[in-house]
Amino acid sequence: MSKRMDMQKESGYDAWLHYRRNRKVKNLPAWCKVIVVQEADEVLHTAASELQHGLSSMFGQQPRISAVPVSAPFIALGTFQEHAWVAERFSPEEQAEVSTEGYRIRGMGTPNPAHSTSHDNKDIKGTHVTVAGQTSKGVLYGVFHLLRYLQGGLDGKLDPTSEESLQAPILDVLSNPANSIRMINHWDNMDGSVERGYAGASIFYDNHAFTTNMDRLRDYARLLASVGIQALSINNVNVHHVETELITATFLPDVARVAAVFRAYGIQIYLSINYASPIQLGGLTTADPLDPGVAEWWQAKAREVYAAVPDLGGFVVKADSENRPGPFSYGRHHADGANMLADALRPYGGRVIWRCFVYDCKQDWRDRKTDRARAAFDHFKPLDGLFRDNVILQIKNGPMDFQVREPVSPLFGALKATQVLLEFQIAQEYTGQQRHLCYLVPQWKEVLDFDTYAQGKGSTIKRIVSGALHSKSDSVSSRRKAIVHVGSGSFQEEQTSPSPKRGNYGIAAVSNIGADANWTGHLLAQSNLYGYGRLAWDPELSADEIANEWVRLTFSGQGTEDASADLIPAIKQMLLDSWNIYESYTAPLGVGWMVSPGHHYGPDVDGYEYSMWGTYHFADCRGIGVDRTTATGTGYAGQYFSPHADIYESTDTCPDELLLFFHHVPYTHTLHSGQTVIQHIYDTHFEGAERAAQLKDTWISLREQLNEGIYEQVLERLEHQAEHAKEWRDRINTYFYRKSGIADQKNRPIY
Repeated sequence: MSKRMDMQKESGYDAWLHYRRNRKVKNLPAWCKVIVVQEADEVLHTAASELQHGLSSMFGQQPRISAVPVSAPFIALGTFQEHAWVAERFSPEEQAEVSTEGYRIRGMGTPNPAHSTSHDNKDIKGTHVTVAGQTSKGVLYGVFHLLRYLQGGLDGKLDPTSEESLQAPILDVLSNPANSIRMINHWDNMDGSVERGYAGASIFYDNHAFTTNMDRLRDYARLLASVGIQALSINNVNVHHVETELITATFLPDVARVAAVFRAYGIQIYLSINYASPIQLGGLTTADPLDPGVAEWWQAKAREVYAAVPDLGGFVVKADSENRPGPFSYGRHHADGANMLADALRPYGGRVIWRCFVYDCKQDWRDRKTDRARAAFDHFKPLDGLFRDNVILQIKNGPMDFQVREPVSPLFGALKATQVLLEFQIAQEYTGQQRHLCYLVPQWKEVLDFDTYAQGKGSTIKRIVSGALHSKSDSVSSRRKAIVHVGSGSFQEEQTSPSPKRGNYGIAAVSNIGADANWTGHLLAQSNLYGYGRLAWDPELSADEIANEWVRLTFSGQGTEDASADLIPAIKQMLLDSWNIYESYTAPLGVGWMVSPGHHYGPDVDGYEYSMWGTYHFADCRGIGVDRTTATGTGYAGQYFSPHADIYESTDTCPDELLLFFHHVPYTHTLHSGQTVIQHIYDTHFEGAERAAQLKDTWISLREQLNEGIYEQVLERLEHQAEHAKEWRDRINTYFYRKSGIADQKNRPIY
């Protein structure tokens, strides 16, 4: 790590794991001087090493690692089953409360219930700090929690500058991840490019070969593990010719080497596969999922892959979408395709993660009834209950494509007997491409907190994707459909099988990192990677809490000793305001798009309007918006459960921020805010550009509190954003002024 110290200091390479030297505390706290860990497996060894590194960096002295307890205070790491001195600090009931990847931490100043009960004295305190879990992964996550705590990153609950508060930490923490799968998807290509990547080249590949920079991959694994990520797909879902060979002997040794790096941090890797691989690699003439030869080819391929990487998580599949091959080519449906692969992976415990981003990308813009937003529901709702129990459907948060504002996908909750993953996009494809500041955690919180009413009030997205909504039927049987094939035809019959298991639910997100020194291009975009991981672990955290953590961990200790206390709240407020600011100067009222085709950066109101992609706003001289009502439009609104179907159906009840997604209205239509649609467009775009400039001004005011390298790189991005927001303002306002002929009530310049 020392050889990269200079780059880390000025670039933000260490992100929230810099563990800056605590110059207010002269000595390493007594309880930090020894780390006791016995018979450490690979992940537990990682936990001990990370704790040793973090304490050394913060306090300037390196703790020693011991295999046996010592007489002085110490930190104990271990699992309940294998480490007696760890287990004795927790009662059997307390141990049972910890999930497979959860952890408990007990501080020195905290009573020891198990010991105290046996001694009839509830005041007996522990002599060491204990980080414990059912598994080594849980211990690793607990270590990162302890390090966050010591840096004052957990809402300032500990003053890291007070020797007194550090000497006997009063900690009693139980933390279990809400989601069993917490995944990052990479869209990296083997030529070194990253599809929708905005932070430099791939860290995995270069010139059609795997990277040799394992240090960079190891540091990435640290970042992911620190926020609880435990699954990672390492190549683009659009699998091209060279990437198709990742499941062959040509590249499997490289895949195994990468898997080994991430395995040490408790992270399981996945591969995106080409559905047509039997043709391209196997010389078959078909990839029909019901062809026995195709099934046998995949079974043999699975044996080969798992012989090389025994703990591979499985395959990620994009099929029948945006010109990718799939089962539709053979008159089959997606359950046929997914189940064939699932059967091949089942002997090895592998999963098939099947993306639901499936739609016809050859739409006629004059067709007002065909609706891309309906596609995922229309394709997959009829297949509910047909998928194997090691198939998981990955559903984008909205029905379109990661827009700055769109409704939650109605497919969540509609699937009663199918396991699902929620898909977010950390990469800012439509939210400023990491050139604009746009903290996405508030958006994700709205999605997770959305109540689908699938099983009545309280059927929130976060309960659906964690499996909690269906957990009450985990121990009983439920009616599910099975599909039986007879020759070339098929019919459905009812069968009884277990409900989906909570272990196959969770959240995935498209990565925003690349080979840039600060990982994310825009240093402040690190907050989205951090925030995603924290939210996947605990969706009850607020956007404010997560922003506060990230800013404290990233910026505490910067600048001079007498730096103002304004730094942390100022940057936090910049983050919290940024999504609203970005939305205000881009596509209005949920209509989406209005971006330059292809690369999706910058304003182009009609860029996709007459294309085949189904991304229309239907603006004319009278009004704007897409009619998705059941009464007169595409019927998309009817895909929701009541009351949302009714709310979205009427302009009287539809939320302003989604009005143009669900309705075509006149420019003079009055919003709930009291403004007309056209005046709202003008006002928000002028205000948005002004607020973007204020972000830059706030950053400039913090200059003396930041190191020069960090200050300059963020300033460059904020200056660009301020100017680009003006371009958005002028392009949008001019378009709608010329289209509608209605002037701005405030007589501001519109060209």
